[in-house]
Amino acid sequence: MAGSAKGLTARTLKDLPPGMHADGGGLYLQVTPAGARTWIFRYSLKKRRREMGLGSLATFTLTEARSRAGDARKLVADGLDPIDKRDHDREATHRAIPAFHDIALSYIGANRAGWRNAKHGQQWANTLATYAFPTLGNLPVDQIDTRHVLSVLQPIWTEKPETASRVRGRIEVILDSAKAQGHRQGENPARWKGHLDTILPAKGRVARVVHHAAMAYADVPGFWPLLEAQDGIGAKALAFQILTACRPGEVRCAEWSEVDLEASVWTVPGERMKAGNTHRVPLSDAAVAILRRMAAVRQSDLVFPGQKPARPLSDMAVKRVLVRLGLDVTPHGFRSTFRTWAAEQTSTPHEVCEAALAHVPSSQVVAAYQRGDLFERRRHLMDAWARFVITPAGARVVPLLGNGRGHGA
Repeated sequence: MAGSAKGLTARTLKDLPPGMHADGGGLYLQVTPAGARTWIFRYSLKKRRREMGLGSLATFTLTEARSRAGDARKLVADGLDPIDKRDHDREATHRAIPAFHDIALSYIGANRAGWRNAKHGQQWANTLATYAFPTLGNLPVDQIDTRHVLSVLQPIWTEKPETASRVRGRIEVILDSAKAQGHRQGENPARWKGHLDTILPAKGRVARVVHHAAMAYADVPGFWPLLEAQDGIGAKALAFQILTACRPGEVRCAEWSEVDLEASVWTVPGERMKAGNTHRVPLSDAAVAILRRMAAVRQSDLVFPGQKPARPLSDMAVKRVLVRLGLDVTPHGFRSTFRTWAAEQTSTPHEVCEAALAHVPSSQVVAAYQRGDLFERRRHLMDAWARFVITPAGARVVPLLGNGRGHGA
């Protein structure tokens, strides 16, 4: 150990050999064989000897190190351990800055009521939990930088571009929320324009838009007897979906409380609709017939229950029906089949066809004036579609009149 009673001097600090060099009052400069120079404060408290690092010479001058050692001595004089005090203060600082996980859940909870349906909020929670939380979840939001965001996105950017793009956007929103609450400063490391777009390829360059494979409408009458010959709830659900032109998920989760068989109406609640609006579906005689067959074997509140009566039929159970028949189409694709048939084989107005698919008008002006759901006009359209579907292949179909009230043969 080196050093003198007079203590260290700023002039000689860089020339000291390896070892512990005392300055006095418990302050030492530690010089390693590699030349690193670090301030150390030695003290005894409750018969326990301890050493506390005070930083490097490159960071703190001799005067600053003496001041830091003086603060530590005051704590020891008061019976407090300066190391414990420092660790406690650091913990308190980290606790004051919430973790990404906490900000994310708080944001989802605060905004859930404003989203179109409960499913949207669940999608936020699920994607963040799957892709973001493992890397970012426990990090204080003020410590998250570009490298952290990239560690989330790069593994999925080319394999799951659509998902990755959503995850990036949601991380950006969460970090913006943290900044608005005073927990972050500076630019958002998840922002795209002028930042991540200089590192990652645009989504459109790595993702080809894949539309749901659809059956040509001319093939549906020939396909229908094959579908009707299939056993199982999956086949019944697919047949009902085709006749109603609804989304697969809306059909699979249908409940008996939503169905009025006497009025031939199925009312899908807004929380299950993509646009968040309640959708009344006019039921053709063929669709009602399917429901009556399901009612005869009713197991639960679900019209199309899965293996467990209290749970909906799975998406795969419906898709397997098409696989068994050797068809390379999707359940969702039959919505496109219906829309093409309506456009090419009827003179039904565009807005009626779109309403049948529960599409929201893209124009805000149109949406403002089109307050009704065109229900009766849609009933004529769906009746004509059902007749087309169940009529043997080759039978003649008379196009609907322009007002949507005509009849198919």
